[in-house]
Amino acid sequence: MEIFKTWLVETPIAHRGLHDKNTPENSLEAFSKAIEKGYAIELDVQLLADGTVVAFHDESLARMTDNDGYVKFLNKEDLKALKLKGSKENIPTFEEILHLVDGKVPLLIEIKNKYKVGKLEQQVIDLLKNYKGEYAVQSFNPFSLNYFKIHAPNILRGQLASFFKDEKLGFFKKFTLKRMWFNKKTSQPNFISYDCRNLPNRFVKRYKKLPLLAWTVKSKEEYLKIVKYCDNVIFENFDPEI
Repeated sequence: MEIFKTWLVETPIAHRGLHDKNTPENSLEAFSKAIEKGYAIELDVQLLADGTVVAFHDESLARMTDNDGYVKFLNKEDLKALKLKGSKENIPTFEEILHLVDGKVPLLIEIKNKYKVGKLEQQVIDLLKNYKGEYAVQSFNPFSLNYFKIHAPNILRGQLASFFKDEKLGFFKKFTLKRMWFNKKTSQPNFISYDCRNLPNRFVKRYKKLPLLAWTVKSKEEYLKIVKYCDNVIFENFDPEI
């Protein structure tokens, strides 16, 4: 596949859907608004205690709901009682999202997995088996991408990276992940997705043959600065086509 001729480089990607103060991130409403505009959708997926795959970014519920606790301890039946950001929106399941999007726009699925790989990755693979739309996965975890490489090599996979200045990571993890040392033998990505605040840099220049996405671009001014260094952007808070 010639990736430089796909949606990954041709269609701007809405970060967690088209969300704002009235429309919560990673909600069906945010995804519907992205569909209306024709943007690809970036979303975060993780597992509940009962194995249900949902779209939610944080490990903790506190920022996006009025509840304490952690996503990993929830069951599917608990989702009905949780509202996102004081809205009428619930935390959506990945299955609900696939039904809503139904191939109308592409999906960029971030695999949120800091722990043992396999269960979440396989659940995503299984749910995508009969899905007819375009999609790709990305992750900061190179071993998560390695699982996709082995078990679903047809799925495009992207290595997420950053300088991790604000992250609570050990020195060795920051050192290796920043430099994407696991790319060649472990993740073998089809594209790179790098923090726009850290572009350009010498680490991405080693992978000139791979498409480069910049995340998360948050203004038109930032977009105009960064677009010359990347092939596409993952954006929020502005319309890149205006």
